[in-house]
Amino acid sequence: MLSTAEIGIDLGTANLLVYTKDKGIVLNEPSVVALNTETKAVLAVGTEAKNMVGKTPANIIAVRPLRDGVIADFDVTTDMLKAVMKKASKKIGLSLRKPNVVVCAPSGSTSVERRAILDAVRSCGAKNVHIIEEPVAAAIGSDLPVSEPIANVVVDIGGGTTEVAIISFGGVVSCNSVRIGGDKLDDAIIQYVRKKYNILIGERTAELVKMEIGYTPVEHEEMTMEVRGRDLVNGLPKTIELSSLEIQSALTEAMLQLLEAIRATLENCPPELSGDIVDRGVMVTGGGALINGMQDWLSQEISVPVHIAPSPLESVAIGTGRSLKFIDKLQKATL
Repeated sequence: MLSTAEIGIDLGTANLLVYTKDKGIVLNEPSVVALNTETKAVLAVGTEAKNMVGKTPANIIAVRPLRDGVIADFDVTTDMLKAVMKKASKKIGLSLRKPNVVVCAPSGSTSVERRAILDAVRSCGAKNVHIIEEPVAAAIGSDLPVSEPIANVVVDIGGGTTEVAIISFGGVVSCNSVRIGGDKLDDAIIQYVRKKYNILIGERTAELVKMEIGYTPVEHEEMTMEVRGRDLVNGLPKTIELSSLEIQSALTEAMLQLLEAIRATLENCPPELSGDIVDRGVMVTGGGALINGMQDWLSQEISVPVHIAPSPLESVAIGTGRSLKFIDKLQKATL
């Protein structure tokens, strides 16, 4: 008889990852669904759907059912999860019938938002569903000793939210969640290019700019990148050259808000744990950890050691999967 499959799901605003005990990460796809507006049928999910963003005819839309780390469109999220489970079971080569699932939720999410996540996963045929807080999952995935009574500070910069949490003894001691993440940074780049050059660029282009020449407020050697968009004055396509210094100034405001959240969390830290933070420092995970200069800038600003997680994009998914072993302990800590 087959034992029940155990899987961890990172239901992220930007990417959806599935982790299984034996195979590690089996699926990592963008949280995008392409829908037919007339029949409401799902046409594509994940990478295929992301490639359609901004390029579809009127009767097809590419939507992101998760916003700011929580479910914005329940039905579409359920359809997306079903499609993802199907893909994952094909990859593993075994049927995921009634699996035990651990799924993560932002620590700032309300009970209604958590209920929506539980219902969406259950409706895909899961047997038992546990919710784990995102920072705790990120800490487990970054190999931090979460269950010990020492301070582990995690800064998880995701697509929709940034979670800053101090974790000790399996639970969250102090935590701040701000709705700033990769999406906000992309948006800042779009607005900047629009204001300065009168050119409209798409979300995917903005994301590429951020990854190539996006910098935190640190000194660096200037880099440039050619970008194509639509001229808002005459409506024609146009190519411009952006410099990394410009993009840096466009991102500064969002970066400072992020820093504010980290400082606020550290201020609420119990004095006993503050000593640990000075020694052990802060662990940065999530896609935002990959922005150029993040480690140097944060260590300058908060004067404690800053580490980037071994695989920042996958930390939360790895953590959700690993947490299945000691979910009972964690459930007690979060109740």
